[in-house]
Amino acid sequence: MALRIITADERLAEPRGIKACIFGKSGVGKTSLLWTMPDETTLFIDLEAGDLAVQGWPGASIRPRTWEECRDLALFLAGPNPALRDEQAYSTAQHARVVREYGDPESLGRYATIFVDSITVAGRLCFQWCRGQPEAFSERTGKPDIRGAYGLHGREMIAWLTHLQHARGRNVIFVGILDERLDDFNRRVFSPQIDGSKTGLELPGIVDQVITMAAIEPEPAGSESAAPQRMLVCQTLNPWGYPAKDRSGRLDMLEPPHLGRLFAKIAGPVRPIAERLLLGPPPPAQPIPVTTQTP
Repeated sequence: MALRIITADERLAEPRGIKACIFGKSGVGKTSLLWTMPDETTLFIDLEAGDLAVQGWPGASIRPRTWEECRDLALFLAGPNPALRDEQAYSTAQHARVVREYGDPESLGRYATIFVDSITVAGRLCFQWCRGQPEAFSERTGKPDIRGAYGLHGREMIAWLTHLQHARGRNVIFVGILDERLDDFNRRVFSPQIDGSKTGLELPGIVDQVITMAAIEPEPAGSESAAPQRMLVCQTLNPWGYPAKDRSGRLDMLEPPHLGRLFAKIAGPVRPIAERLLLGPPPPAQPIPVTTQTP
């Protein structure tokens, strides 16, 4: 069978969703971003049971309690991966099982956005499940092997995120806690709060948008005339060192904390490539003027 070539017109006409991770410190208001999305087309995946901030939000929610439920939900939302064997978690055979248990996937067809709160808790559920699997025990002694558990955890989390990333017609938003520490040179370093290191390292390459929600000091820094404002940091090159990435090339460094407007901007007209990337060699360095003093 010959490989089918997808033309540019077909590719541009395909429905595509936005896959985004939003990180921020505890209490900065990440869950409250749910208020800025249409409630009738947004499904809230409440892993933290921390919905007090959105107590009056009128949308629907699901509350998975185990890692198996998280995997089945991803399979139900994104469909099967035909490349996998029947015994693998996201295979066609497993999808048939999930459909028998959950019903017709079209029952969730009206939800254009999946809001997952949070990837931090999903990582904890995954690690708890991994610690009970055969890979988490030494074959020689039978004792727990923490390295094996972390290795399985990394593979499971990446597979889960990648499968949700292939839900092409839906927006998927992962919310997570952002950790801050000082490195050996007393510089601030930020990293997602997820068990293990593999998921945090590979996550930026999976999703389209990495965004940090932070309280930004007004200009000039230290001014007492205005309080810090919550903003979304959306570009990799930012003065605070926050994790961020904009695959669309449409976002400014700072955007208002409103996901509905943010997604509309991402789906807007494409900016010319010359405005998004600096192509070609950098401009030549300017010579430093030298002054001489007459004795």
